[in-house]
Order: sequence, then C-alpha cells, then structure tokens
Amino acid sequence: MADTSTSHNQSPPGPIEVRFRGGGFAPRSRRWVGVVVFVVLIALIQWGTQTGWISPLTLPKPSDVLATFGELWESGLLFKHLQPSLTRLVVGAALGASAGIAVGVLIGLFSHVRAGLVPLVAAIFPIPKIALLPLFVIWFGIDEGSKYALIAFGTFTPTVVATYGAVDNVDRSLIRMGQSFGLSWFSIVRKIVLPGAMPGILSGLRISLAIAIILLVAAEMLGAEYGIGAYILEAGALYDLERLFAGVVILSLLGVILSGVIGVIERRLLGWRT
Repeated sequence: MADTSTSHNQSPPGPIEVRFRGGGFAPRSRRWVGVVVFVVLIALIQWGTQTGWISPLTLPKPSDVLATFGELWESGLLFKHLQPSLTRLVVGAALGASAGIAVGVLIGLFSHVRAGLVPLVAAIFPIPKIALLPLFVIWFGIDEGSKYALIAFGTFTPTVVATYGAVDNVDRSLIRMGQSFGLSWFSIVRKIVLPGAMPGILSGLRISLAIAIILLVAAEMLGAEYGIGAYILEAGALYDLERLFAGVVILSLLGVILSGVIGVIERRLLGWRT
C-alpha cells in the first residue's frame, strides 16, 4: 500500500521540447566555409611548392602568381585584357540568354512551337560549339562578330532547354486554380507560370554563363590581340606558368562573380520561396 500511494503522489513528467524540423531543407548561409577551403588549398599548394613536394614544372607558387597579378596591374595590361573579354562576354551572353529564355518560354506555352522547335534544339544542342568557330569566322569575320556569335549560340541552347523544362515543371494545380478564378491567359502566364519557372531558369543561367566563359576563351584564342584567352594562349606558348595560372585565376574569379550575381537575382526574385 505504501508503494502504491507513493506512485500516485508523483507528478507527471513535464512537456518535452521538440526541435523544429519544418525548415523545408532551406540552405543556411555559410560563406566563411568557402573562404576557409580556398585559403587552406592555397596554403597547401604554397607549402608543397616551397618544400619541393610539388614540382615547379607542375604548379607555380601562389605567391609568384600573386606577384604576376601585381605586375599586370602596374603595367595596365590587366585592364587591357579584361575590358575586351568582359565586353564580349556580356554582349554574347546577353544575346544568347535573352533569346534562349524567349524561345524556351514559347516552347513551354505553345504546342505548335514545341512540335517545331524541340527536335531542332535537340539536334543542335549536342554539337560542340567550339567546332563551329571556323564557320562563324567565315560568316561574321575574324573580328568581334564571330566572337559574339559563338558565345551567344553557346549560351542559347542550354538556356532554351532549361527554360522550357522549368515551364513544364510548374505545378498544374496552380494553373487550374488561376483558371477557376477567371484569370486571363496573360495573367496566368505573368503571375503563375513565369514565377514558378524562375528557379529553373536561373539554375539554367548558371550553366549557360559557365559555358559562355569557356567559349570566350576559345574565341579569343583565334584572332584576338587582347583578352584573357589571348593572354592564356601567349603564356602557354611561352610555358610561363605564373602568367598562365594568373589567367586561369581571372577566369575563376569571373565565374565566382557571375555566380554571385545570379545568387543576388535569386534572392530578389525568389524571396517568396522562404
């Protein structure tokens, strides 16, 4: 009896706090992790080249590459090479991406356009765009026109594929809901289809802009006096690894900057997802 009364007098256990797990796998900003990875990698390469563990014929010292950057800055050659490259990249990528988004949206919205253009895009997409550079030179000349055309064409096809795929993936129940509320076709496209497809379009742009940088280098290696590609080609011909890696680092930084720009656009346009 004593044991029974004791058990009845015990208070029930208090509420147990349960950690919130409804974040929807939303990524958290951890920018410092990327910086740490870069710093550690560069420090390891510096240590390996100084101790002889890494041959100087394989990788130059990061400190020597940094000194090469200083020479480029002081001589003014950095901007002489960077300015034409940025112009070609911006013009070519803007033409290709804008046309690709427009065509991709048309393919996603209209059945006749899809039936006519999807087989054409599927036939063009696997062609290595660099292989078409001689053809563009014949069509547009060896000057800026062929470089713009190559970058635009290389950006166009992946943007088309990403865009109409993103339009296809828009939730059809949202479209039916808009129709049930009596929204016009234009309003449904503007308020439902395009916002719903925007994440896929921006993801496709990341890939398209990376391809644009690759094609920029290829285009500048043919008939360009100034440009990052021409600079890398000249450094490779002289086997000047410091200058060669300085050009590669410039391209890497350019890719990081473009990715950051896309990230800013995503935060501005896709804030509704949070």
